[in-house]
Amino acid sequence: MADGQQLGRLLLIKIGDGADPEVFTNLCGLKTRSFNMSANEVDTTIPSCTNPGGPVQKTSRPGIANRTFTGSGNFVSSAASDVFMNHVRASEAFNAQVIVPGDGTYQGSWMVTDFSFSGDVEPNMEFSATFVAADVLTFTPEA
Repeated sequence: MADGQQLGRLLLIKIGDGADPEVFTNLCGLKTRSFNMSANEVDTTIPSCTNPGGPVQKTSRPGIANRTFTGSGNFVSSAASDVFMNHVRASEAFNAQVIVPGDGTYQGSWMVTDFSFSGDVEPNMEFSATFVAADVLTFTPEA
C-alpha cells in the first residue's frame, strides 16, 4: 500500500461491556462498514434591505451534526455479540468506539436504529446494523 493509505477492515466499531473500567470489544464478523459525518445546513439567507431587487447571496451555517456507522457481515455468536444483541433487543443506548484509521476514535453513547438478520440455505447467517450517536461523542485523534 502507498504511504498514508489505510485498510478498510481497520474501520471498526467496538462495543463497551458497561464495566468499570469499561472494556471495548470489536463487533466481530463485519465485512463491509462505513462511517458518515454530516451536518444539516441552516439557511441564513436574507435579501438586502437596501437593494431588495438585487442579487441574493445564499448563506448558511452548520446545523445538527450527525454521526452514523453502518456495517454488515457474518453473524458470529460470542459473549461480546450477546452483550450487543441485548442492547439491540432492548432498544437502548450503549457505549461504543468507532475507530477510523488515519483519523481517530469517536467514543460515547450509540444506539442501533436498524438491525436485520439474513441468510440463505448454505452460507453463514449474516447481519446488518446502523448505529447513530445517542449523545455528544468525544474525539481522540490518532497518535
